[in-house]
Formats: sequence, structure tokens, C-alpha cells
Amino acid sequence: MTEDGGPEPAAVRRAAGTAESSRANRHWWDGNADEYQDEHGAFLGDARFVWCPEGLDEERARLLGPPAALRGRRILEVGAGAAQCSRWLAAQGAHPVALDISHRQLQHALRIDDSQGRPAIPLVEADACALPFADGSFDLACSAFGALPFVAEPVRVLREVRRVLRPGGRFVFSVTHPFRWALPDEPGPEGLTVLSSYFDRTPYVEEDEAGRAVYVEHHRTMGDRVRDVVGAGLRLLDVVEPEWPDWNEQEWGGWSPLRGRLVPGTAVFVCEREAPHGQG
Repeated sequence: MTEDGGPEPAAVRRAAGTAESSRANRHWWDGNADEYQDEHGAFLGDARFVWCPEGLDEERARLLGPPAALRGRRILEVGAGAAQCSRWLAAQGAHPVALDISHRQLQHALRIDDSQGRPAIPLVEADACALPFADGSFDLACSAFGALPFVAEPVRVLREVRRVLRPGGRFVFSVTHPFRWALPDEPGPEGLTVLSSYFDRTPYVEEDEAGRAVYVEHHRTMGDRVRDVVGAGLRLLDVVEPEWPDWNEQEWGGWSPLRGRLVPGTAVFVCEREAPHGQG
């Protein structure tokens, strides 16, 4: 039973299109934002840029570039949640904008800013498939497990990000490592047995009693992700598969020290919108 006394959603694998996925995930994140921030807020920090449950942070990884080079840059965070990453970027002197589909997640961003007495991070509530910004509005863009795992057509998001980036602008995003889809989402030994085909792209859907989707997550193989990036007109610079560090003993859903030391849990894609020939 759920906290409100209703039945637990049924987990199935079935088709789910763009509109259904967007509607379900907006509602899910609004309803689960409080629990998510309570459970993971300490690990995420209020102003820390963490790419993944492995604990890889931008201060060390520098996937967007050296911190000093972020000063004065306009940066879009896609699927920002409570804007923890944007807050870290602002501390480096950047000018971030935090976008999320969930109204409740953005309320948590306002709560954190208010509790710290700091200027509020600019927030935008919108679907990542239709970014409400002019072409070339941003120098950089980032997304730490935001939007891309939850959309039926990730190329639409990537094309939108490319559109709002200036030529030469970099986009870095992290998602669940595609290999994980062949394994149960369990942190213990049971999560190390292949139970389904890695090549099965059928979405994971949680349904209510009426068969309506209340949560949707979409699988892409590693090759699919690469083709999505290239198909959106971006250039792929690197793919980072963070290794599990010795200091990290936490479990986060299916992420754990046991699994993390044996199989990858996260893939981080580093891309850029190419500048015209002759421009830097």
C-alpha cells in the first residue's frame, strides 16, 4: 500500500509515448519530490554538483571545463530538481538557469535558497522537449539524471539543447548506464543476475489500477545514446563510466558498493555544438 492507503502501482514493460511519459513523470516527481529530497538531500548537498550515485562531482571531474572558466557563463541545467548543481555553478561565478518539469521540485529549490538567505537561482518550469529559450541563449548546458531517462524521444531533448546552445557550447548529461537494464534494480547479489535482454527497448512503466501510467522510464542501448547525440547534431567528445570509489558506502536504489565495484551504473556523455569552421 502507498502512504495514502492506495494500492502500489503495478510495474510492467509496455509502450509509452511522449505525452503519456511527460504527464506521468510530471505527476510522479510532484508527488515524490519531498521523499526524494529527504532521502537524498544530504548526499546531494545544497550547493554541490554530483553527476551520479557513485559520487563523481564536477569540482573534481571538470567535465564542463575548469571551474575558473565557468565564471560569467550562462548555463542551463535540464531536469534540475532542487537546483543543487545550479547552486554550485553560481558559486563559481556562472549564471545558471535551473529547469524542471516538476513544480514541487522547484519549490524545494526556492526553500533551499530561502533557508540560506542567498539570491534565488532563476527557475523555469517546463518540459525539456520544448525549451522556452531563444536560439543560442546559453554557453553550456548540463543534466545530472534529469529528463533524458524519462522521455520517449530523447533526440527531441538533445535537439532542443543544441538549439539553445551557442556554437561551440558544451552539453554534458548523465543517465543510468544502459547495461543496467539487463539486471534487476536491486543493490544486493540478486542485482547481478541477467534477467532480461539488454536489447529490449520496451519502457518500464508503473500503472495505477486503471492502467494509467504513473511513472515511465525509457531504455536506450549505448549505441542508441551515441546515435541520439549524433542525430541531434551534436559532437560526442567523451563517454565517462564512473568507477565506484572506496569512500562511498551508500546505497541508492539499485546502486551499491557491491554492484558498483563490479558493473557500471552510470554513463556520462560529453557533447558539444560544433562551431562553424574558422570559429573557436
